[in-house]
Amino acid sequence: MLLPAQREKVNMNTDIFEGKWKQFVGAAKQRWAKLTDDDWTYVAGKRDQLVGRIQERYGITREEAQRQADEFAREAQLEAERERSAAAHSAGKL
Repeated sequence: MLLPAQREKVNMNTDIFEGKWKQFVGAAKQRWAKLTDDDWTYVAGKRDQLVGRIQERYGITREEAQRQADEFAREAQLEAERERSAAAHSAGKL
């Protein structure tokens, strides 16, 4: 059973996956190269489906698959924030 803070973290990561999927699907394909094109079609930005496919293809626990997915979401969010910051900085110089 998840604690309220854990539920909030999962909800945030789910939102990140669904909202930013098209932006980082290429990086996700590199990270989890064992997933097939059919897997990616099935996942279609849904965190729970991604976790299940990672678990299945890599033979790891669900908890480890969740940890990897959460780590990936955090990294993707940080990268998106860096890109926004750089764009705003560049726009200010024009």
